[in-house]
Amino acid sequence: MTNQNAILPAIALRGTTILPGMIVHFDVSRERSKKAIEAAMLHDQKIFLVTQIDPEVENPDVSGVYRVGTIGYIKQVVKLPQDILRVLVEGTGRAVLEDFQQDFPYLTGVISPVKEEETLLPDTVTEAMYRSLKELFHRYCMENGKISKELISQILNIESLEELIEQIAVNIPLSYQNKQKILEALTLEERYEVLGGILGSEIEVMQIGRDLQKKVKARIDKNQREYILREQLKLIREELGEDNSADVADEFKKKLQELSASDEVKEKISKEIERFKTTNNNVSENSVLRGYIETLLSLPWDNRSEDSEDLKEAWEILEREHYGLKDVKERIMEFLSVRKLTHKGKSPILCLVGPPGTGKTSVAKSVAEALHKKYVRICLGGVRDEAEIRGHRKTYVGAMPGRITVALQQAGVNNPLMLLDEIDKTSSDYKGDTSSALLEVLDPEQNSRFVDHYVELPQDLSEVLFIATANDVQEIPRPLLDRMELIEISGYTENEKEHIAKEHLIPKQMEENGISKGELTIQSAALKKIINNYTKEAGVRNLERMIGRICRKTARAIMEEGKKKVTVTAKNLSDFLGKEHFNYLMANRKDEIGIARGLAWTQVGGDTLQIEVNVMPGKGELLLTGQLGDVMKESAQAGITYIRSVAEGYKVKPEFFQENDIHVHIPEGAVPKDGPSAGITMATAILSAIIREPVRADLAMTGEITLRGRVLPIGGLKEKLLAAKYAKIKEVLVPAENKPDVQELDKEITDGLTITFVSSMKEVLNRALV
Repeated sequence: MTNQNAILPAIALRGTTILPGMIVHFDVSRERSKKAIEAAMLHDQKIFLVTQIDPEVENPDVSGVYRVGTIGYIKQVVKLPQDILRVLVEGTGRAVLEDFQQDFPYLTGVISPVKEEETLLPDTVTEAMYRSLKELFHRYCMENGKISKELISQILNIESLEELIEQIAVNIPLSYQNKQKILEALTLEERYEVLGGILGSEIEVMQIGRDLQKKVKARIDKNQREYILREQLKLIREELGEDNSADVADEFKKKLQELSASDEVKEKISKEIERFKTTNNNVSENSVLRGYIETLLSLPWDNRSEDSEDLKEAWEILEREHYGLKDVKERIMEFLSVRKLTHKGKSPILCLVGPPGTGKTSVAKSVAEALHKKYVRICLGGVRDEAEIRGHRKTYVGAMPGRITVALQQAGVNNPLMLLDEIDKTSSDYKGDTSSALLEVLDPEQNSRFVDHYVELPQDLSEVLFIATANDVQEIPRPLLDRMELIEISGYTENEKEHIAKEHLIPKQMEENGISKGELTIQSAALKKIINNYTKEAGVRNLERMIGRICRKTARAIMEEGKKKVTVTAKNLSDFLGKEHFNYLMANRKDEIGIARGLAWTQVGGDTLQIEVNVMPGKGELLLTGQLGDVMKESAQAGITYIRSVAEGYKVKPEFFQENDIHVHIPEGAVPKDGPSAGITMATAILSAIIREPVRADLAMTGEITLRGRVLPIGGLKEKLLAAKYAKIKEVLVPAENKPDVQELDKEITDGLTITFVSSMKEVLNRALV
């Protein structure tokens, strides 16, 4: 395979290997290499090119270079600036380096040229090698994608295996180490194996590289997109003057330092801020956390307002803002006095119960003003979902804190006055019972650590002064009612309504309708007529509406007719308000047989009932008409039974009840009536009709009857007595057991009325029958 040795100038190449068949140029800067080129040019232009094992070595010896190199033919030498030679050489054949003969002034190598011999492989093997190499090269080109189609076509058209190997090795980009391996493969079979191995390895590397590149590109594309969008968002926010997340987190930290709260709360908020900073990539989680942190920072943890302890000022405010309501004012003054003495005092939970329009909500406002407390109102009318009170877990979409937490947020202090309006109007459904959720809120023993589902931290509600309002105690669940102190606000008397109208309603409506002082005068007689004949209510809402109507009519008269002053009297009242809406059933002028006057309580105050009884021949039936309820019907039957039991004393024959029908009727038949308190009235009217003795027209009565003729106590006495007074009744029969209730009433109500206490039906009949 090798010829006899030859001696040629040699160059040790750094980082490159030249194969036979390659035409390549390289730059030479080392002095020894330049001298070797000069020597070769002077001789036959042949030079031995061998590759250094370590490219960093300046002057390698024989052990510092590979053993196999290439004999090259120098085609051109060009001098470049900075004393550099650019040499163009063509590789002509392989040679094995035996030794370096000299190192100075240039290297000369003793070499043995490798003679290429004919391959002795069978044709089938050669063909198989040829085909597999072409296929490998084709796959390599597909993976690489940088080799020109012309070159691929040219190489694939080569028919000789030897030439194919040479052309592939020369034309594909390989590292000098791989080229050296091909160079050192001295037989065709070895060269095929080395080149095939290199191509297979390169294909695999390129496939892995491509997969990695795809993954990296996908990630880069996503990150790049997010980065660009975030930068755009940042720019938009800067343009709008908004902060970005980092600035927001810094702002949160600043607020946290200023927050007056316990260490537990501060630690929790601090952790949430850190989480917020790390969720920049997740927009949805970021916004949830942002809302949560803002809620926590806006709550008044330990921030409280100073309550007023000036009892005199508080009393003046309560008296100025509301007329009457003695019980409420006294209870508030008691609370203030206790707080002043103890410097603490548990905040009571008051429940103001009364008909609509009696000023329950406005009382709460006045109390807040008297105590110098912040005032927040929560309307519970129609609230069915427990989460309205306790909040939603913040993991839910659209989660928000409950109404108690929101009210504290609005107040900005942890000791406001919180009005729970319409507490009797809450209800329950499949989402939970609202009134049950209020149990913890309204329990002074538990509410110091009230936990809202959204906030997840205990809040102290013990400093909050809760005032609830309700129209009907029966609608409030028992456990909830048990936690509150009831203060009843009953209906106003005619006198109270007159005072309220003069002191509050008329000035307020005049101001709202732009009428100056002196332009409108409503006389007392007109005001009384409005109260009695145009409104029928326990409160003063409709009274205020009527005054508003008068003010609007006055405003029109001033603007259109140029009037300077308008006076409303009892006579011209119908010009302003139209016909009278209500006519009180006044006391009858003369005593009549079978007609007795009863007293009734309604949602809008008291009323008088006229009970009529007729006796006619029949079969002993009792007829009851006038839309009576079951309790009222039973009262009538109890009355009949009592009368039959005492009939003998009134000279009534026993067969009278078998031969006559008794018909009891209560007028205003369209209005439903019920309750036991008309029992004695019906019994009196029935007896009057049977024995043909009239009942006193100036007398009214109320009380429940028993079979034995006892008179039992009833409720709603204040409203009933007011109704009697309106109807110009002079004497009222009241159950003896109601004596304490009468003693509690103001003289204003009882003045002009003779109240007679009765304990038996006998006493009733003695007073009632003429």
